[in-house]
Amino acid sequence: MIRKFALATAFALLAALGAACGSNTGPDPAVRADGTVDLAQVTLRVGDQKGAGLQALLASSGELAQTPYKLSWSQFAFGPPILEAINAGAVDVGGVGNAPPVFAAAARSAIRIVGAYRLSLAGQAIVVPRDSPLRAPEQLRGKRIAVAKGSSAHQHLLAVLTRSGLKWSDIEAHYLQPADALAALSTGRVDAWAIWDPYTAQAEQRADARILVDGKGYVHGDSFYVAGAKTLTNKASAAALRDFLARVQRAHAWANDHPEQWARTYADLTGLPYEVTLAAARRDPVRDHSLDPDTVAAEQEVADSFTAAGLIPGRVDMTAVTDTRFNDIFPGLS
Repeated sequence: MIRKFALATAFALLAALGAACGSNTGPDPAVRADGTVDLAQVTLRVGDQKGAGLQALLASSGELAQTPYKLSWSQFAFGPPILEAINAGAVDVGGVGNAPPVFAAAARSAIRIVGAYRLSLAGQAIVVPRDSPLRAPEQLRGKRIAVAKGSSAHQHLLAVLTRSGLKWSDIEAHYLQPADALAALSTGRVDAWAIWDPYTAQAEQRADARILVDGKGYVHGDSFYVAGAKTLTNKASAAALRDFLARVQRAHAWANDHPEQWARTYADLTGLPYEVTLAAARRDPVRDHSLDPDTVAAEQEVADSFTAAGLIPGRVDMTAVTDTRFNDIFPGLS
């Protein structure tokens, strides 16, 4: 399964790169002589993940209709491969959790954080089988735990271990993407799974799992919109990105008020059961917000925690990969 996923990701990346290689190397036809942008000439390439569902969100809310630019979608299983594609120039923007930008920055990838959104911490969880003897985070010592490397779940698991007086080396980490991790938990090949919604809801409903510990008190709950550095230096693509981020923000506000309708479209487009997407929609309302100093400082804390655990090489400066030019379209956190 892991090999199949790696191959699928590679093919998606190669296809997107092929489209990227066909772009103009001369004057940008989307920028008129007077410096204004003709958005009809722009294609914005978006990296989407099953656990985030941006395409489903925009379609369900009506924000996908009549965009003044074209949208090209590439699907990924979770955040880190999206940032790999952005760094490779195959994708312009994507939404990811708090850890992927840290790992990308540590790898000196050409990415920039351009916006933030906060989820409920109830859906960020470490789950175990319902009949598991594990009842407290301190009991994770020596256990086999599935987690997607470089994901928000990776950081949540690290935070839980640290708060419980455990080191990363005190567990047996199994780096698995969500589909493989669900199978591993269901068959007893791992003792626990660190994951996020809608997979938390899927584990509860389809694998008879229970939440051992959620994100409350351990993580800040921020996820991020991340764009390519070259995308931001291109006037036309940056203009399309500004419109796109505003649409996603409006779509999130709509979904928070219409969880049943959002969950139905999400289920139809992703293949996840409606009961799973509905549970996630009700548990995880989204609040888009600006990249204020506290948000950037919190992300720096995430980076520093990975450095302290020896999971990334050296310290990374998250301010250096943060671009606040779109802060004016996002509300602040009250």
